[in-house]
Amino acid sequence: MGRGIGVPTTLSVDEELNMLHEHLRRLKIEYEIFFNNPTKRPPADVEWRVQNLLRKFSDGVRMNFAQRYRYNEMAQRYAIQSDLWRKKLRIREEGYRRPQDAVLSVQGAGGGTQPQEARPVYGIGKSAKEAEPFSIQCSDADGERTQIESLYKALNQAKQNSGEAMAGSFDSFAAFVKKKTGEIRKQHGCDSVVYSVEMHNGHAKLKAKAKK
Repeated sequence: MGRGIGVPTTLSVDEELNMLHEHLRRLKIEYEIFFNNPTKRPPADVEWRVQNLLRKFSDGVRMNFAQRYRYNEMAQRYAIQSDLWRKKLRIREEGYRRPQDAVLSVQGAGGGTQPQEARPVYGIGKSAKEAEPFSIQCSDADGERTQIESLYKALNQAKQNSGEAMAGSFDSFAAFVKKKTGEIRKQHGCDSVVYSVEMHNGHAKLKAKAKK
């Protein structure tokens, strides 16, 4: 029998998130080329692909905790960059009216200037500065291995996005969480411990606090 023709290939959530990551990387490059070359047009096709994937996963229904954390990070990054691109485009179209406009116009899209507050992105409803950290609640590390694995993946994803070294093996991470949970519960007399992955000054941090 011959091969089927025109049968669409279904991609997994992780594969589509990888595609979104690649489109974002390409979009940043294309905008840098555009702002440095007056004959170029804005990369509307690449931006459409980015926006289409962001809309597709905006409800978070299909994603697990680690995937949702990764999606939120990319969506917020796009919110910040697109806000800057719109400002640079407006300056390019209207001309330089203030000294700071000239400074902004020559900076790369990933440069030091960032908007005061990024616009909300598809279903998230928060600015990049207000993005909620990924978190889990742990009371019995041995019986909550799935949650700890999600925390481990979220931490490594955050470290990867910020260019930091990974968090080591999962077994050593799980052992650390088990030990830390026991110590905090004993010290504070609490029932459980909340672990969260947060970004501070461009670095991924794992934080733990008692929850009574």
